[in-house]
Amino acid sequence: MRAFEGYRCGNCEREVPAGSPVGECPACAGPLLAVYDLGLLRRRSSREELLAPRPGGIWRFRELLPALGREVTLGEGNTPLIPAPRLCAAAGGAEVLIKNEEHNPTGSFKARGIAAAVSRLLDLGARGAVMPSAGNAGIALAAYGAAAGLPVRIYVPSVTPEGFAEECAAYGAAVTVVPGILPDAARRIDEDGRGEGEHLLSTFREPCRVEGKKTMAFELEAQLEAPADWIVFPTGGGTGVVALWKAYEELEELGWLAGPIPRIAAVQAAGCAPVVRAVERGADRMEPWPDPDTIAPGIRVPGSRADRQILRAIYRTGGTAVAVDDGEIVEAARS
Repeated sequence: MRAFEGYRCGNCEREVPAGSPVGECPACAGPLLAVYDLGLLRRRSSREELLAPRPGGIWRFRELLPALGREVTLGEGNTPLIPAPRLCAAAGGAEVLIKNEEHNPTGSFKARGIAAAVSRLLDLGARGAVMPSAGNAGIALAAYGAAAGLPVRIYVPSVTPEGFAEECAAYGAAVTVVPGILPDAARRIDEDGRGEGEHLLSTFREPCRVEGKKTMAFELEAQLEAPADWIVFPTGGGTGVVALWKAYEELEELGWLAGPIPRIAAVQAAGCAPVVRAVERGADRMEPWPDPDTIAPGIRVPGSRADRQILRAIYRTGGTAVAVDDGEIVEAARS
């Protein structure tokens, strides 16, 4: 039983039909978020059914995913929770678990969102896909595009560490390296233009990327014996933060949460921390971060098209945002 109804703009709340090819709000260019008839789902299904151990990767949660004709998968999802005893000790004895998204087929949580996004493109009859990427999202799109027979172009900023562009190309994607950082790569796509039937999969310009990533929250609900107090999430463009918040709000409205919604802590690099600065000011919008500088390319994102939704997720869950310097990042990776 599918409860999917279509999409709604997160800013102006304009409704967009399920079969529309647009990736952002046609009225205000805001982020589109999938909408479900949760009342219908509550009457016809249950928490136990949704969270039951079923095959299908992210698609095991199809009751709360868009209804698509072909569900592309490479076996993403179902990633383990790893105990972290040294982090537990550092946290004063609180239990700390790591959701190891490296177990996804392309090595990061980006596989979840791209699996859903590529599935939507096939439904729309797309002839290709293009995105700017500093690494993991591009690799995921290259891999899932290859699996779906969909031509892919990736624009990679020159500051991206060695190996990412080469891996995208190994999957068959056409790769363009652009001098600068991620926004420079995005501008180059606009300058070069798109081919006929080619869709843009930039962050928050493709609504199913959020939907695929929200399956992390469903898995956490199925894996944890007791509700989580906090979810600490490394944050660049913020898709993961919005996805987690959206999933937990849907579960709460359904009455299927085992406890309160976990508080979300967005973690950013001190050299690129627009979310942290907005939270410190109590703002509801983010200002672009000038001259972002960090060794962590995946979170070197100076702003987000969904800044309102990211901040709303943090405020409504009673969460926070924290900046760490590059030395702390290196030390944490070693420990």
